Amino acid sequence: MVLYIGVDVGGTKVLAGEVTRAGTVVRTARRSTPGRRVSVASVEDALTEAVLDVAAGRRIAGVGLAAAGFVDAAGERVMFAPHLPWAGERVRERLSRRWGAPVALDNDANCAAVAETAFGAARGSSSALMITLGTGIGGAIVMAGQLVRGAQGMAGEFGHMQVVPDGRNCECGMSGCWEQYCSGNALVRFARAHLDPGPSILTDLCDARPEQLTGPMVTAAAEQGDPVAGQAFAAIGEWLGVGLGGLTSAFDPELVVVGGGVSAAGDRLLEPARAALARTVVGAGHRTPPQVVGARLGPEAGLIGAALLSRSARWAGSARSARTARSVRGVQTIGAGDYRSGVIKPRRRRPDRGARGSS
Repeated sequence: MVLYIGVDVGGTKVLAGEVTRAGTVVRTARRSTPGRRVSVASVEDALTEAVLDVAAGRRIAGVGLAAAGFVDAAGERVMFAPHLPWAGERVRERLSRRWGAPVALDNDANCAAVAETAFGAARGSSSALMITLGTGIGGAIVMAGQLVRGAQGMAGEFGHMQVVPDGRNCECGMSGCWEQYCSGNALVRFARAHLDPGPSILTDLCDARPEQLTGPMVTAAAEQGDPVAGQAFAAIGEWLGVGLGGLTSAFDPELVVVGGGVSAAGDRLLEPARAALARTVVGAGHRTPPQVVGARLGPEAGLIGAALLSRSARWAGSARSARTARSVRGVQTIGAGDYRSGVIKPRRRRPDRGARGSS
């Protein structure tokens, strides 16, 4: 069996998996990422351990890397990553040499969008936004069935839209970014700030030590009816909907797919988001808001999409050609060379061969 591996690398963890052509994850390996304030080598060592664990001595045909950062239009470099130490690093080439296999590199939310459009919640949708809620917020744009990358390959960085002027400081160096109010970090921050010193489910889970509180603990507590955990999801969901209202005003999508670890809370997160979206979108009351649904592929969406990209013939042994479009299970993605000032260049429709010679 030909081995293709997808790797999703975020601010707190690496998740690698063997993925079949049908999008099934066969075997996975997880490692912790040491964060942004460490060496690049430390992060790439963690990636390598996870990839080799999944390979288990087998020859690797290709690896797709879904990176939580700004990936250039050529698919060669991670130009900047708010939660990882990469900055202008030639990640694709270096890891390809290290692993002895072709490597495909893309933004993690783009990879998740590819997977959800091929196999998940966005299948059959021609226009959708993908929002990934984890350590921060990632985003991807699918319009007219095409993954929109932008002039420099960095479209969809929704998490760093400023929503509160002079607001909370962000890892990106700016302040007031959306992800500071709507993300896994924001969820934990809210719960810690409102943690009841008395007995509660949330207090028990963290042994009454707020600094030990984690996102999965907040999710578990909310499922058991803890009021503070419930309030945390309501607050995060409200901010999610406010941001989606702005994005809907800009893109008018048919569908919004919410993925990432925080989305595991389901309607506890999505219901307040839907309400806030319907209330804040421009023209509220005179339009139908897009559907807001949870990702179907869960936390594995990024690695599935990355593995799909690695299977594309376009990636075979070389970097992404910025001028060549590719089709991955019905999702067409366009490189920067197909853009003029960030706008998709229209493509001519081929004539119907069956119509030739007809009057």
